Amino acid sequence: MSKAPKLETLKSFLERFPSDDSCLDHLMQTRYGKRHNCGKCDKLSSFHRVRARRCYECQFCGHQVYPTAGTPFEATRTSLRDWFTVMFMFCSSRNGVSAKEVQRTIGVTYKTAWRMCNLIRQYMGYVDGDAPLGGRDGGIVEADKMFYGGKDKQGEDDKAIVFGAIERGGEVVTTILPGRGRKYVVPAIFKWVKDGSRIATDDAGAFRELSDLGYLHGTVNHSAGEYVRGQVHTNNIEAFWSHVKRSMRGTYVSVSKKWLQTYLWEFEFRQNLRKNPHLMLDALLLSFPRPMADV
Repeated sequence: MSKAPKLETLKSFLERFPSDDSCLDHLMQTRYGKRHNCGKCDKLSSFHRVRARRCYECQFCGHQVYPTAGTPFEATRTSLRDWFTVMFMFCSSRNGVSAKEVQRTIGVTYKTAWRMCNLIRQYMGYVDGDAPLGGRDGGIVEADKMFYGGKDKQGEDDKAIVFGAIERGGEVVTTILPGRGRKYVVPAIFKWVKDGSRIATDDAGAFRELSDLGYLHGTVNHSAGEYVRGQVHTNNIEAFWSHVKRSMRGTYVSVSKKWLQTYLWEFEFRQNLRKNPHLMLDALLLSFPRPMADV
């Protein structure tokens, strides 16, 4: 029986990336490989590091390649080692990493720390992706809504409304909705849950017509104290919501509606890689070939 891969520790991370140069070499090999066809002379070439610059040049024509181009590192004055350290922090934490913690750890301003965290969360969302769940041969999908933030004053609907679905034994997806009614919930289900899926929800009105829309739908009545009926329950998605809310309150204290989705992507990333936590950091480091803009 083979041993489970070891998780990345701080010691192994520091041995793997001891300097800015090692981080830049990693980016170069990740994006272009050890050898690739030069964009200028089109010859299969090895590229050698240009001293004192973040670039490599073709052995034949001297054409220069910048492995940080198109990544958050392109125009930053923060060292690559610091960026990699913050990514390690995100992947080794279960409850999230605040900008204040990053500020204290690597000694940057709060504004810089916040921007780093924001971009890393966006990349977590990109790496994780959101494939539709379930299907006729898939697992049972649990769907639910979460209400986050706001004062919840009577007559005022100021909380953020989040739709979430999780396939048992599989992945979770989340998306922020503009409203709580059927006209917002049903399109989200069409988008994220495959036609013909077995789907379990509570008895909220927004879910009541799913059986007529091509789903095998079962409900539990929470208001009547019913939480499990055979295979029908929403325990997994509710456990995910509970962890998100607890971690948000404990780590981030307050999150605006504008940036809430990026925080949800962070928790999705960890949830969906929970069975292979040793892959989190490498998966994130491999994501940088695609540029991302602030959402």
